[in-house]
Amino acid sequence: MKFQLIISDEIKQRCPHFKGVAIYTSVQNSAYSQGLWQEIDAFDAMLKSESKVEDIKSQPVIAATREAYRRCGKDPGRYRPSAEALRRRLLRGIALYQIDTLVDLINLVSLRTGYSIGGFDADKIVGDTIELGIGRAGEEFEGIGRGLLNIEGLPVYRDVLGGIGTPTSDHERTKMSLDTKHILALVNGYGGMEGLPEAAQMIETLLKEYAGATDMKSLFY
Repeated sequence: MKFQLIISDEIKQRCPHFKGVAIYTSVQNSAYSQGLWQEIDAFDAMLKSESKVEDIKSQPVIAATREAYRRCGKDPGRYRPSAEALRRRLLRGIALYQIDTLVDLINLVSLRTGYSIGGFDADKIVGDTIELGIGRAGEEFEGIGRGLLNIEGLPVYRDVLGGIGTPTSDHERTKMSLDTKHILALVNGYGGMEGLPEAAQMIETLLKEYAGATDMKSLFY
């Protein structure tokens, strides 16, 4: 693994059950993958047939992330975890944005599992250490497509320069693009280890099938 992942003491104290998994690999991104979108559309149809908007909060992984927000000082009703926001979007009848294969792939895994997953262009991360902490008052963070985001009280991954990702939004500075050659995916298990290996396997399988992933490495932390 190229990066060392550190869980800060403040996260350990407020979220004692936290476990994570990191996946790092070389990839070939593309603007669109028909096969991937067939899988996304199939999940969309299944979700709408089996769930309602009011069911989302009780999904175990989403519920654990929402509880982590409360413990860290954020209202999950105002700043929703990304997996929750994606499910709400589909169940309200709003189609997902089609961005590119890497982003769309991470969104699919988030939808299926309930995990809010950070997907980063690994070559844009500065330094070889990434620490998970809690956002501070006045800490600047430009969310992807969201402008400045108030991350005080949100769990946040930081590299040498500052925040790169929260469960609500990742940072513009390290976002993936069609030029991305190496991806780092971080899966956040605020409810513990259960389900993490399966989520990691899902990411690895999809990256190999739709993004030509090679030299893949994973690390539980």
